[in-house]
Amino acid sequence: MIFPSTLFGYIGRQFLLWFFASFAVILGVVFLGDLVELMRRAAGLQGVTVEILAQMALLKLPFNAQEVMPFAVLIGSILALRQMTKNQELVIARAAGVSVWQFLAPAVVAAFVIGVTGVTLFNPIAARMQRDYTQDDNRILRKIGDSPLLTTKGLWLRQRDASGVEAIIHGNRESGAAVILDNATFLFFDDHEQVIRRIDAQRALLDDERWMLWNAWDWRPSDHASKPAAQLSIPSDLTTQKIEQSFASPETISFWALPGFIDLLERSGFSAQRHRLYFDSLLARPFLLCSMVLIAAIFSLRMRRRGGTTTMLVGGIASGFILYFLSDVAFALGSSATIPVVLAAWTPAGVSTLLGATILLHLEDG
Repeated sequence: MIFPSTLFGYIGRQFLLWFFASFAVILGVVFLGDLVELMRRAAGLQGVTVEILAQMALLKLPFNAQEVMPFAVLIGSILALRQMTKNQELVIARAAGVSVWQFLAPAVVAAFVIGVTGVTLFNPIAARMQRDYTQDDNRILRKIGDSPLLTTKGLWLRQRDASGVEAIIHGNRESGAAVILDNATFLFFDDHEQVIRRIDAQRALLDDERWMLWNAWDWRPSDHASKPAAQLSIPSDLTTQKIEQSFASPETISFWALPGFIDLLERSGFSAQRHRLYFDSLLARPFLLCSMVLIAAIFSLRMRRRGGTTTMLVGGIASGFILYFLSDVAFALGSSATIPVVLAAWTPAGVSTLLGATILLHLEDG
């Protein structure tokens, strides 16, 4: 039997209606939760108003929207299928010879399109706003400086010693486990942001909370001349682990820019495990949303007349939290390189799809 286009469109519209309604409600709750948390963190800080915190919560909202989208698809699918079941629309469709796979197809297609659109079009916007939120969070609430910056023109670092002297460091990093910079430049600033010292070194090595410099030229404004030094030692609060952890988080990098940044990290000798895992999880996102529709169908198509709604909602929400826990576990294992990146990124979508399809086959065709 050919699936009627009118019925396909009707089911698709019902799914989209309930999805966007659920999405809006969830985002509203998340926004309020973030705002309350920011207000708690800002308690006692001077000059931090509610308006500033609300702007920060709004900056974080697009990233949160990506994270809650699978839950919105799950709950929206449950409510849409429940409503059509309650109105006997799916019963009539079954009587007309439409199988469960056919009337789920519009929702699956819509979920896939939402996933692709979210990853390719919405993600770059969310990444930019998340980057702005991170900068505001560091500047306003954490009171720390900017993160290290890795570009094709070298590595930029910032450090501050115990006396409050700040240093900007730039150089070309050599590949390897240690942080070694060629043609390194150290600029030291006082509290008034005036340059008080500059060191140009042919080679710099970060070792045991200090920089070891070779073949350097040391310049101070008071001397009006550079002095050569075969070797210098500069105290530092940086370590290789701190530098790697302080690089731009994958959530602040656009889907389209992630492959290039991953390549840059690996060419520079840093680990790109987190970024590669996040990129693969974005690739799996459309399939994860499709699997949510199958999971929702398990809890919606076979409701009992009494108590069915409560059972359906509890079961659906519980399955969503179980999936979220599974995703976190897989992501943690992938980040620590315990399991391959591909396995960690695709496990939630794969397990959900197989589970949903298997149970539906058993209920409907078995």
